[in-house]
Amino acid sequence: MQGVPLDFSGADLANLVNEAALVSARTAKKLVGMEQLEFAKDKVMMGTERRSMVMSEEEKLKTAYHESGHAIVGRCLEEHDPVYKVTIIPRGRALGVTMFLPEEDKYSYSHQSILDRICGLYGGRIAEELIYGERGVTTGASNDIERATELAHNMVTKWGLSAKLGPIKYGDETDEPFLGRSAGTSKQGISDDTAHEIDNEVKEILSDCYEIAKDILTKNLDALHSMSKALMDYETLDVDQIDDIMAGGEPRAPKSHEDTKPINPDEGNKVGDTAEQS
Repeated sequence: MQGVPLDFSGADLANLVNEAALVSARTAKKLVGMEQLEFAKDKVMMGTERRSMVMSEEEKLKTAYHESGHAIVGRCLEEHDPVYKVTIIPRGRALGVTMFLPEEDKYSYSHQSILDRICGLYGGRIAEELIYGERGVTTGASNDIERATELAHNMVTKWGLSAKLGPIKYGDETDEPFLGRSAGTSKQGISDDTAHEIDNEVKEILSDCYEIAKDILTKNLDALHSMSKALMDYETLDVDQIDDIMAGGEPRAPKSHEDTKPINPDEGNKVGDTAEQS
């Protein structure tokens, strides 16, 4: 089965097969097939579908642009993990999900790959900004911004990836942020001048990545519109459909998931409720 994360343990695989068996039972199938395994895999990796959550067409479209932004930026960056699937079906706590999967096991990450990840995280917000303007940007990127800031902060203070500040570890292992300068920063043995330099370097990394991602999406506006439309039509796009769109064509028809639909439609949101993820 394609698309299984390389870091899945035996227990993870057992959980996946168990989820697939539950889907089969609820759809009156005697055997577990690829349709059930694919459905279970997406649930384990991306969270439980929340089809009971009713979104307006406007909010669905904004989510489609947001997720398309992530997918396109990640797709265009050489050291970003490949995009696996994009969906605007609410899963877990998210209104939509863009899933990336590495092609091989990774135990360390290059400077460039971290910058590419930051660019990809900004793709959703930038897509909203390009389509709806600065005042039309939503709060949907809050977690993306938090993760991007954490990566940039670690580059400067922990991983020695700042040319200006050098291969030096700054501060103790605490949860206090450098950006925003909390009262606890002074307890970390860092001078005000150094803390200011760290703030500026983190902001510069984030600003540079933001501009790179914005340039990518500006040059791929047609793909952004096409992918968003396809998401509105199909709700979920796999890598083959994404490749079609990025090549300038129409996405191929989606693979059928008829074999994952429960006999009783009222049970649709009960499939594997125990595996919800944030």
